[in-house]
Amino acid sequence: MIELPPYRLGLVVGETSGDLLAAEVLKGLQARFRPQTIEAAGIGGPRLADAQFDAWWPAQILAVNGYVEALRAYPRLARIRQQLVQRWRARPPDLFLGVDAPDFNLGLEIQLRRAGVRTAHFVSPSIWAWRRERISTIRKAVDHMLLVFPFEQAIYREAGIPATYVGHPLADVIPRYPDRAAARARLLRHAVPSDGDLIAILPGSRVSEIRHIGPVFLSAARRLIRQRPQLRCVLPAATPALHAMLMAELDTVFPANGPERERITLIQGQSHDAMAAALGVLVASGTASLEAALFGRPMVIAYRLHRLNYALMRRRAYLPWIGLPNILAGESLVPELLQDAATPDALADALLQQLDDRSACDRLAQRFGEMHEQLACGCAQRTADLIHDLRR
Repeated sequence: MIELPPYRLGLVVGETSGDLLAAEVLKGLQARFRPQTIEAAGIGGPRLADAQFDAWWPAQILAVNGYVEALRAYPRLARIRQQLVQRWRARPPDLFLGVDAPDFNLGLEIQLRRAGVRTAHFVSPSIWAWRRERISTIRKAVDHMLLVFPFEQAIYREAGIPATYVGHPLADVIPRYPDRAAARARLLRHAVPSDGDLIAILPGSRVSEIRHIGPVFLSAARRLIRQRPQLRCVLPAATPALHAMLMAELDTVFPANGPERERITLIQGQSHDAMAAALGVLVASGTASLEAALFGRPMVIAYRLHRLNYALMRRRAYLPWIGLPNILAGESLVPELLQDAATPDALADALLQQLDDRSACDRLAQRFGEMHEQLACGCAQRTADLIHDLRR
């Protein structure tokens, strides 16, 4: 039997959500290419590391949020991008796959494509929401775009850019009917008590998000507990660094020996178990809001930015929503509270109002179920097949 040389994949992901998505895709590739092995290397996080990925830099290095933070980080990120280009020019991969992180990856893809490396990008930038002019950059950057939402196909077809809808990997991973009791039992092993209804508090996976949203979310959690003493809150931290930041915020918002502090538990990771076990979710806009919808949970979506970032983004937005569940539905299924409107009182009151309307919660679960079925279509296998066909 002739042994095939390894298929070399360059891969760059940004942040926790990209790491989660890319890990599922890499597992699908490893199954698709067997017995040929996959050598995947670049920038990735712990989920990719578990899938035998060689991380030259950690994914969190790309986790910047908004114009102000991006300007500060630009010199450091430009150096990393140039080192990647030099490394892959010297030993080209069979394909480069950028996963999300468009501000970093599109520029990298342009340079690699000029050097003769085939490029694909997984998760389209939100050109349907803002910065539509990016389509010209995408045309220069990618040989093929892999789409996670079905409505994006028409945009790329009109622009003449090769693109394929592959579904969303999280819809394949998250069960259609999550087992709340089993998730609660797993959380018990992480010191989350089993009594009381649980609320999941998810303020984001970036340092800047924790800085801007974290104190507001924790104050909202305190208000929830004060109004409904039977509630418990669980606060998953995406990384050890964010765990330390959130612990410091907890000490500020919740008195150390007060009864309210006993009703909130900070844990490392386990965000899926937190959402599966929860009665409702308070979540920062982003991938986590889609995850909450896939778990079928009522939620309130909120976001806060540096004031300059918010002013710039607001002027360039095309849609009336920022939350993926509302964008996919084309209507306001769940409340969105942005910037100054995202106060602790408003967040807590909006979530309680949802939870108190059981018929509305049932209708919401039905709509989220339909969304789940639309997005669950074997993304890892579809992506693996497409990448197999894209190789030279």
